[in-house]
Amino acid sequence: MGEKVTNYQCPNCTAPLHFDGTIGKLKCDFCESTFTAEEIEAVYKAQEEAAEKAFVEEEWEAEEEEQELKENIGAEDGDWDDSSMTQDWGEGSEKLRVYNCPSCGAELICEETTAATSCPYCGNPSVVPGQFHGALKPDYVIPFKVDKEQAVAMLKEHYKGKFLLPKSFTNENHIQEIKGVYVPFWLFDGKADADVMFHATRTFVRRQGDYEVSTTHHYNVRRAGTVAFEKIPVDASSKMPDEYMDAIEPFDYGDLKEFSTAYLPGFFADKYDVVVADCSKRADDRAAETAYRAMEDSVKGYMTKICINKDILLKRGEVKYAMLPVWLLSTRWKGQNFLFAVNGQTGKMVGDLPVSNGKFWGLFAGITIPLTIVLSLLLML
Repeated sequence: MGEKVTNYQCPNCTAPLHFDGTIGKLKCDFCESTFTAEEIEAVYKAQEEAAEKAFVEEEWEAEEEEQELKENIGAEDGDWDDSSMTQDWGEGSEKLRVYNCPSCGAELICEETTAATSCPYCGNPSVVPGQFHGALKPDYVIPFKVDKEQAVAMLKEHYKGKFLLPKSFTNENHIQEIKGVYVPFWLFDGKADADVMFHATRTFVRRQGDYEVSTTHHYNVRRAGTVAFEKIPVDASSKMPDEYMDAIEPFDYGDLKEFSTAYLPGFFADKYDVVVADCSKRADDRAAETAYRAMEDSVKGYMTKICINKDILLKRGEVKYAMLPVWLLSTRWKGQNFLFAVNGQTGKMVGDLPVSNGKFWGLFAGITIPLTIVLSLLLML
């Protein structure tokens, strides 16, 4: 199957396993046995320990490339602590491959036997396999909870009743092309020292004879404090519009797991192509905005409040690498790509729906022509 991207085999019958988000375990396609990620990892670890180590030269080259990548990240922005990042994907990583889309440039980490048929970002049917090496291993993963059937049902419900949608988008077979992708994110920790001054007012109204007299009191209100922020997410994929990822937040970090390739069966994993330094401004802006909102929310009991001065000092901390679950549907219509995303954990969705010009002008004519006739008759009368 084209969407099977990591081919773990069932220890009982050797049939393929896939991760079932509804039960939180890997499930056998044939005998329906279920296993936790830890159980499968233990099985494969035992197999690998019994086998002779291979590809020594390739691993050495990958180690050198990883060291170069770390130095580049540190040179671009030495403020973030990325010392915990590693390239060691553990047992079975030699079976991974990177699939490159020649249309949009997406790099998707998959298992070597994957027969990818189309890119989940742009829908291009040509996806070319390449060697997997020199990639940072994620620290965390949030497993999929929303399965493909649920995601398809959510999409159908979303576009139900939207008359102007083109048939190419609402086609049943096309909707089934939705793909599950673990999207790369940088998670930023740190603190923000905020000192904000507001101009606030309270207005009182009293009756004086035949008149109502309003009295407005003006105040300078100052709020200062330290706000700690943990795991501020910034997507590390240039193919995914930032506003899409912001829109399908939040993710529930209660489901955050230590990364394991055992969570990949049945899904793609996008390889990051935006480094930490290039995401720093978005992280800084989100941290500063969070600190400001915390100060603003503490100003209560006033009718108006306007910020007149704010001084926010960010203290950058550690950055981690995570894979977060997203269902993606890419459709092409009239020479344009339309991307639709569903949070694979919560089901929250976002996307720009295409509009059929034929249906639009048909609806326009159906409204304006009768209206024009009515107006003409009224003018004649």
